[in-house]
Amino acid sequence: MDRSDVMRAVKGRDTTPERLVRGLLREIAPGYRLCRRDLPGAPDIAYIGRKKAIFVHGCFWHGHDCKRGARLPKTNAEYWSRKIAGNRERDEKILALYAAQRWSVLTIWECETRDRQKLAARLEDFLRG
Repeated sequence: MDRSDVMRAVKGRDTTPERLVRGLLREIAPGYRLCRRDLPGAPDIAYIGRKKAIFVHGCFWHGHDCKRGARLPKTNAEYWSRKIAGNRERDEKILALYAAQRWSVLTIWECETRDRQKLAARLEDFLRG
């Protein structure tokens, strides 16, 4: 399997971290909507009435500062650094759009989904506030 086959297999939605977050939210606060294309950046999870959006980001794809996010492929490194920098820039613009519309946004990183209790507490705090 070459790199293009691997990249083609990467899912854009319903990823394992997203499903884990949704499972926790079903217990905490059901009633969310998925991938609302009418909202900036099509958040992974949205509570329309509460004006709250949740993005579940892959550490590599969005350039998180964790171990996985900081690692770039050795081949075609220039392409990947431009790609990830573009993703980060787009993410910042999307957050600014939500701020202008007075929405609250929570970004959950893939690496943060490993500690379910901490993640559940973070989701509860976000939805309570």
